[in-house]
Amino acid sequence: MSEHRHARALLLLCGLCVALALSYLFTALPGSLAPDVQGQIIWQLRLPQVLTAILVGAGLTTSAATLQIILANPLADPGIIGINSGASFVAAICLLGLGSVGISLPVYWLPLACFIGALFSTLVIFLLARRIGDLSPAAVILAGIAVSTLLSAAIAWLFWVADAQSLRNLTFWLMGSLDQADLPLTLAAAGVMLPVLGYVMWRRAAFNLLYLGPLQARIHGINLPRFEKIMLLCSALLVGIAVSLAGSVAFIGLLVPHGLRQLVGHDHRYLLPFCALSGAALMLFVLWCSRLNQGMPLPVSLITASLGAPWFIWVLYRNRGSQALVARG
Repeated sequence: MSEHRHARALLLLCGLCVALALSYLFTALPGSLAPDVQGQIIWQLRLPQVLTAILVGAGLTTSAATLQIILANPLADPGIIGINSGASFVAAICLLGLGSVGISLPVYWLPLACFIGALFSTLVIFLLARRIGDLSPAAVILAGIAVSTLLSAAIAWLFWVADAQSLRNLTFWLMGSLDQADLPLTLAAAGVMLPVLGYVMWRRAAFNLLYLGPLQARIHGINLPRFEKIMLLCSALLVGIAVSLAGSVAFIGLLVPHGLRQLVGHDHRYLLPFCALSGAALMLFVLWCSRLNQGMPLPVSLITASLGAPWFIWVLYRNRGSQALVARG
């Protein structure tokens, strides 16, 4: 795909995001509602949901694409390798453990807590993977499964000490939801997430050097250990904020980068912007689909997994799973 076609495709994706956002914002409301009530629904309820969907989609897909090239592993996804579990575990402690003993943290502490959980689980996974396999792709996957299983068991134990209200709140984290979007919290999260996304996009050309191997990366002026640590920190930050806003969202990080590599190629100068915009568009579409059930909004992960898993299986079948990612030497 030429640069002009890339630019046109990016503009089309931007237009699609705008169209989906406006369609959801201004979907007809019951005529019986007063105009001021309709305005409150649009600007205080729907607008935060739209902004949250954009941030979560862009953050998760960019984080997944970053992890896949840093680890040279097509299965590197925040959910699969356990980063989501760390953020969800800390959120469960805040919602279940502290709530059961009458301790209530300010809502704006939750994103910070989720980031700490995501960062902690990332460090544990990579220390364990370095110990068992020198950070090989298989070692990272095995370490991620082990950490994710352990943290899932810890969350299950918290169920025994939680009250009924806390258990209902935990559903938000386990299934994913955009219903609790809060405009001040979303804007605060955007103030952190957007600079991180901007930094990753600014360094996106450096990812292409990783395909050439560590030696070539150093020749071109990339301090590989430092670069990997910074990008892992950025990924953990993006995941922690995304989980704090929308809970655990399944499959989107694994699905979008794989699909785009078949269309855009492996040049990260284009792949990362496409991932961010496509993730935002997909989450906006999921937000729109979640409202099809008027009685009760559908969980986000239910929609993303139901839509994404069949398509991902088709991509693997078509490409025999071997060309999904060109691993660096």
